[in-house]
Amino acid sequence: MRRFRLADRVIEETAPDLQDVLAYAYRHRIRPLCLCKEPGLAMYVAQVGDQFIVKRMPLSGSEHDSACPSYEPPDELSGLGVLIGSAIQIDPESGLSALKVGFSLTKVGARATPVTGADGADSVAGETKKLSLRSLLHYLWHQAELTAWTSRWAGKRHWWNIRWHLREAARQMTVKGGMLSDVLFVPEPFRTSDKAAIEQRRAAALAPALPPRSGARKLMILLGEVKEVSPSRSGHRLIVKHMPDFPFMLDEEIHRRLRVRFENELMLWSADEASHLTAIATFGLTPTGLAVIEEMAVMVVSENWIPYESVYEKKLVEALAKLNTRSVKGLRYGLVAERPSAAAVVQRQPRPLALYIIPPTVDETYEEALDELIASRPEVDAWTWRVADGKMPSLMGR
Repeated sequence: MRRFRLADRVIEETAPDLQDVLAYAYRHRIRPLCLCKEPGLAMYVAQVGDQFIVKRMPLSGSEHDSACPSYEPPDELSGLGVLIGSAIQIDPESGLSALKVGFSLTKVGARATPVTGADGADSVAGETKKLSLRSLLHYLWHQAELTAWTSRWAGKRHWWNIRWHLREAARQMTVKGGMLSDVLFVPEPFRTSDKAAIEQRRAAALAPALPPRSGARKLMILLGEVKEVSPSRSGHRLIVKHMPDFPFMLDEEIHRRLRVRFENELMLWSADEASHLTAIATFGLTPTGLAVIEEMAVMVVSENWIPYESVYEKKLVEALAKLNTRSVKGLRYGLVAERPSAAAVVQRQPRPLALYIIPPTVDETYEEALDELIASRPEVDAWTWRVADGKMPSLMGR
């Protein structure tokens, strides 16, 4: 439970009048102080719909106490570190993240050479890094706090709250001069009894993707769970869960490249019935109302919706799911496999614990980079699992 100081008052986040206090602070631009550490860490009040919430200041997450819900592992321990300040620029006043992306949200003329949105590293234009589709998916998942887990949440994470958190995170991001939330489509939970109303709301949400009479066509971004990808008469169709009657069409080249680029993710998904496959894709609508995918990437997540990229990470995620202590899964974004990063961070007391999985075959350069990464954050303890040595070490023994 967090406690905040606002002017001369200390209030807990469970206080019945918290919303009134935060509304006053929002109107008068009063910054709350999080009291996880003395004399307090500056935060800000954001308005989300008709609710007011206290959010940590950008880039300040690692300064909070490791037991505080506002704590965030240092960006340098994941692939996020190389993107902050370049592909992701955060306004410290508004808290908005301005994203530079390496994919198009418009289409002119015939289809360009299709790509899947992630080629092992983020796109680079000159010296400025840009987010691939997969990197955007990672950032949304992270900012929606879907990488965090504690055993107390078992059985409580469902698509309706996954969707809510993703949409709220998108409201704090801008892309190509507009709000990401304006172009992001996350399907709502399907209910047969509400089918007509859902279809009506969907049609309204997808209206920006309809082709204009002239000029460039606007594309939207789909984020949903894959149910299946099946052959069609001229390509393939993607069926997204909660949208059983609304296929997304893929041409043969996109499907081929998807199978090649994301072979590991597709195999991991096939190997575990409890896991989910999440997809992010840019798409537009034809004049006849068909949805056509232009670019696509996928990410496999566990039963609890925590991302993983190997059987080793899956084993670690399953072990973390049993802990009462909060953990945060690290994501690679566009970081190549030859660069080490923390697979997860456990928010234990008195010091957080970074978890590193060392692949079976690594060279001296990787070992040196790992030593440097661990040494760069001396306030964070390190746990390592050398996969080549066999059994995963105990998480509680370090």
